[in-house]
Amino acid sequence: MSITDFLPKDVSLTIAMALCAIAFVSGTARGFSGFGSALIFMPLASSVAAPRLVAALLLVIDFVAAAPLLPDAWRKADRKATAVIVLGALVGVPLGTYFLSVLEPVTTRWIISGFVAALLLLLLSGWRYRGKDHVWLSVGIGGLSGFCSGLAQTGGPPIVGYWLGRPIAPLVARANILLFFGASDCFSMVSYATTGLISRESLVLSLIVGPVYALGVAFGASLFGRASETVFRRICYMLIAIAVVTGLPVLDRALR
Repeated sequence: MSITDFLPKDVSLTIAMALCAIAFVSGTARGFSGFGSALIFMPLASSVAAPRLVAALLLVIDFVAAAPLLPDAWRKADRKATAVIVLGALVGVPLGTYFLSVLEPVTTRWIISGFVAALLLLLLSGWRYRGKDHVWLSVGIGGLSGFCSGLAQTGGPPIVGYWLGRPIAPLVARANILLFFGASDCFSMVSYATTGLISRESLVLSLIVGPVYALGVAFGASLFGRASETVFRRICYMLIAIAVVTGLPVLDRALR
């Protein structure tokens, strides 16, 4: 019995190896800088496998990787403020999941590439919200982040840009972000499961790709403090841009 016997029927060994390579690179970005994994993983992975499959795969492996951080985040977070934003995700995540489940794969890939390109521009702009805290705005940011998470697990930049601009301690902001995504991932798990996106195939594939992703996260974390964060962030931005371009469906004939 070989590893190919455990792979989903539509995933060849070559595709599985490509997903592992993509997972290692995106995991390294997350381990070092704390962001960028989905923005690198989704455009590239959805160009070699079905977007629905790779979105569920990323959700499972990233949820497992982040779960140990939640107890500490619960203790340090501003739970009342986080709960307001989570309300938005409660609506946004199922809506994004619905579009992921009904759209054609190529259409979904175009949307993912567009989303990631827009989110990359947001990161490059250095945007931080400096205005007053309004309930409707918090709910709206949570809804936008939840929608991006439901559609393509790319909900990071809006919520990070919002929380890091608030006049609160960085430790609390980080805890808020972790707690929000813990809740958002739970919503995604339920939404993906009820729509059939979390399947036997995605779970089996997560057992193969997940350890490689974890190695990437550990490798990236080991680089922290040894390399310039500014340089590494620029490398992450470049990788995201490359992922967007190479993941465009219009280039399938030339690149694949």
